[in-house]
Amino acid sequence: MTNTLSPATPRRRLGRNRAVRRFMNNPLAIAGLAMVLGLTAACFLGPHLLPFDELYIDLRARFAPPLTGAHIFGTDPLGRDIAARLFHAGQVSMMVGFLAMVISTVIGTVVGVVAGYRGGWTGTVLMRLIDAFLSFPSVFLLLTLAAFIKPSPMMITLIIAFTSWMEVARIVEAEVKSVREREFVMAARMLGLSNGWIMFREILPNVMGPIVVAATLTVARSILMEAYISFLGYGIQPPLPSWGNMLNGAQQYLAAAPWLAIVPGLAITIAVTGFNFIGDGLRDALDVRSHNG
Repeated sequence: MTNTLSPATPRRRLGRNRAVRRFMNNPLAIAGLAMVLGLTAACFLGPHLLPFDELYIDLRARFAPPLTGAHIFGTDPLGRDIAARLFHAGQVSMMVGFLAMVISTVIGTVVGVVAGYRGGWTGTVLMRLIDAFLSFPSVFLLLTLAAFIKPSPMMITLIIAFTSWMEVARIVEAEVKSVREREFVMAARMLGLSNGWIMFREILPNVMGPIVVAATLTVARSILMEAYISFLGYGIQPPLPSWGNMLNGAQQYLAAAPWLAIVPGLAITIAVTGFNFIGDGLRDALDVRSHNG
């Protein structure tokens, strides 16, 4: 069935083109995009360009400083190449971030759309459930779950997603409430379309802007949370590297080999800053009211 009730396609396309132009004219957004793309390319292409893998041990090269021979970022206490471990850890950390974002965004979007559209006791129950989850500090909830569940990349992803969907749900619920009485929704009801069709085929496409922004910021938060719990020893476990457990292993060598902490710390900073810049740029580009006001 063709959707003819939502705003006209030409207007949507024009709005997208304007949003793209606004995003491209934002220096911080472009800087963030360059940071994320550069880091992603390094993590997924870098291992193929290095002569060592992340598990190769050379005890004769222990604590080699950066730019020593083929060790561009130096080596760790076992003589493992920091660059190889950093890039492989980046694959793990970024995949956890993206998967946690997808899962939490899907859950939060479904809950938010239903709560915002149905309202009444259904919306009240769902929003009180969200408030109950938000009443627990997310970091403590995250650590509590991680302490009782066998750590693995997939389990850490699910734990982060489970503690991140509530913010998305609140954003979506507010946006849906603002459009549920608009003309195209009322026309859909008059035509007898099902609630499911109206919620996910009529309303959802018109509130995608805030969802995209929230999803982008959730990636940054998920990467930071994975690094946090791995740094504390509850996340990704060695020998599988992640940026968090690389920082954990560097604690006792901060004075003798500071690059062990600086390199993964910079990677986390670049990833989180890049996604935050992109999220801020998307928010400005997609906020029509700020450009019409």
